[in-house]
Amino acid sequence: MSCLDNFAAVFRGKRVFITGHTGFKGSWLSLWLDRLGAQVWGYSLKPETKPNNFNLADIKGHISNHIEADVCNYTNIALKIREASPDFIFHLAAQPLVRRSYKQPFQTITTNVMGTVNLLEAVRELNRNCVVLIVTTDKCYEDIHPGLSYVETDRLGGFDPYSASKAAAELVTASYNSSFFNESCHLSNKRAARVRVATVRAGNVIGGGDWSEDRLIPDAWRAWTSEKTLSVRQPDAIRPWQHVLDCLSGYLAFAAKLYKNELCDCHKLNFGPDGPGLKVCDVLNLLKDEWKELKWQSTGDPENLHETTTLTLDCTLARKVLGWRPRWSTHEAVHRTAWWYNAVNCKMMTAYDACIKDIEDYGN
Repeated sequence: MSCLDNFAAVFRGKRVFITGHTGFKGSWLSLWLDRLGAQVWGYSLKPETKPNNFNLADIKGHISNHIEADVCNYTNIALKIREASPDFIFHLAAQPLVRRSYKQPFQTITTNVMGTVNLLEAVRELNRNCVVLIVTTDKCYEDIHPGLSYVETDRLGGFDPYSASKAAAELVTASYNSSFFNESCHLSNKRAARVRVATVRAGNVIGGGDWSEDRLIPDAWRAWTSEKTLSVRQPDAIRPWQHVLDCLSGYLAFAAKLYKNELCDCHKLNFGPDGPGLKVCDVLNLLKDEWKELKWQSTGDPENLHETTTLTLDCTLARKVLGWRPRWSTHEAVHRTAWWYNAVNCKMMTAYDACIKDIEDYGN
């Protein structure tokens, strides 16, 4: 039995509410859940980039409901969650870029922290069993032991506004869990106690359909297709690169276990690649196998903004409690990502067909 069959047994016919479904990960998750037979409700702002996977893969045409709205509007998100009456909620809506957070700290913190609070407040009023996964980041950990892989119990923190906002979202979620979504707490009402909430922390997620600013592979694609030289700030920086489907398979596996009440005291998990991360320069060399004329140069950071040199995750707990591990190595993830861009750009396949091919290959 493939992982698609296993997931379909849980998600087929279920009502799934996804915030941030117009983004990179959200668009892939929407397609995968639609493929599994779920009724997907998407709640998000318009796609930020042109092009974007949401429009290219016609996500709107493949899900049950598309709601264009802001998670910072509590009244609206509470109304839409009540209307959806979901079995599952995946909260991906966020301002996800570190460097932008230096320029827009207020917007970053408002969206990432208060957007999470708004969703959790709305969930408190749900009168049904529901699993909620709050998506944060590997950058929620305080940068106190470079070179060592972070485990779920490590201290939270954040130098930049983005990292701090995601650490704050983790703390807010933990507070709601202990205060309201806990049958033993006197503040919990019967409705709230039926909700199971957890957070998920993933590394550098790659895959076709990402055109965000200040991300390595989208920047490399733009440089290669325009015959320009890519400027690289930290070629020796190490990151936990993983394919978007490996990351999402972890989210789905975690949500499925929570739905079946097979996890009692697990409220946070890391998801990343097997083994150590790869340097930025190593990823670029893998890309050059597919994009032969790709040129890059190390320029440093003219703005001298703080960036962690080494960031890796210990995913032992996810392996233990879920039996999860990544199916695709980082090398395969990079090659499949490059293939996706080539196939769609050369019109060998539509973006939708390229995504579905990856999903089916992954499932088998």
